Amino acid sequence: MAELDQLLTKKVADRYLKREMLGEGTYGVVYKAIDTKTEQTVAIKKIRLGKQKEGVNFTALREIKLLKELNDPNIIKLIDAFPHKGNLHLVFEFMETDLEAVIRDRNIVLSPADIKSFLQMTLKGLAFCHKKWVLHRDMKPNNLLIGADGQLKLADFGLARIFGSPDRRLTHQVFARWYRAPELLFGAKQYGPGVDVWAAACIFAELLLRRPFLQGNSDIDQLGKIFAALGTPKPPQWQDMIYLPDYVEYQYVPGQSISTLFPMASDDALDLLSKMFTYDPKARISAQRALEHRYFSSVPPPTEPASISRPPPKKDHATFKVLDFNSQCGPTVLSPPRKSRRVMPQREGFEVNTHQLDKIDEHGNESRQAAGERSEHVPMSFDFSVFGMKPPTRPTINSADRSHLKRKLDLEFQQPEEE
Repeated sequence: MAELDQLLTKKVADRYLKREMLGEGTYGVVYKAIDTKTEQTVAIKKIRLGKQKEGVNFTALREIKLLKELNDPNIIKLIDAFPHKGNLHLVFEFMETDLEAVIRDRNIVLSPADIKSFLQMTLKGLAFCHKKWVLHRDMKPNNLLIGADGQLKLADFGLARIFGSPDRRLTHQVFARWYRAPELLFGAKQYGPGVDVWAAACIFAELLLRRPFLQGNSDIDQLGKIFAALGTPKPPQWQDMIYLPDYVEYQYVPGQSISTLFPMASDDALDLLSKMFTYDPKARISAQRALEHRYFSSVPPPTEPASISRPPPKKDHATFKVLDFNSQCGPTVLSPPRKSRRVMPQREGFEVNTHQLDKIDEHGNESRQAAGERSEHVPMSFDFSVFGMKPPTRPTINSADRSHLKRKLDLEFQQPEEE
């Protein structure tokens, strides 16, 4: 029986011819492949199972289970799943690009109607997830994939979880830091769909600015960036804030007018954005209510997805590397060029040191760039010089013991016990 299972597994695996690596998700590597049975291009996510002896890990099982239940035009479609050589392979529909590539491509002009269309598709996917009691928990532009027909779809459900149980404790170490809601930054263990809506608001802001809106170097710094932009919340705005596990009192800063931060946005867009950026998660607008906001029914109407400009499809690397092709084994797996990372300013102040810059990738990991190394500089989240203003005073911490905070930050990347 075991030999039969191995034979069937090999036959399924041999159905797909791997091409180049497309990127890395939360728990696996994604490759481009050809389905020899249908002759369609697909994407295969290889999940590393490690040394587990008792079967497939829970992360992979959760992703398969959730994606089988989440059948929606704005959610990535899971086509197949099979084990091979000690790893689990998930076969998805192939998507040409992602929203991050669109935002970063300066040759693409995004009209207000285009931005409205991208946000609408994002919220439709989120609203369907929340209707099915699923939190995505990893919303960011490069997890929003775009197909050949222009449809945007939510992808990478490796961190997704079912919510709704009053006693269920969840980890707050989810989302890339720049898209993490304030309640998560304050250590909340019980939360709901508002965390996804906050991340969607950050993506909305990124579409408007064509750069990340809030770029913190740590959880504490991220909160400082949020409060400097939107103002420090007062108790009437968010009564439960002081009861959160990692709550820290910040010096009050009034923040900037949202119309000043986003001068290119319409009044309707600003109103929706402010409702999505509401501090109190209980008062924050839901994804479904956001879809019903007047922003989407006002002029101009959302652009049809197929009409939105997209980066040109990447050419198949195998066509340029004939020597790497093995006729006996099919196309080899080729590594793509190293993905450029967002460049961050120094921790101190708003000025950038061009000789040595902090770089933080989409997972919030830091690295240093040596002097003289070339880089693509991305501006600070708030470029107040554009508006002829001085940057506001950075919020300072009043009530926290600094050694206590350091211990919390040192423990930040340890494996949490919660889900």
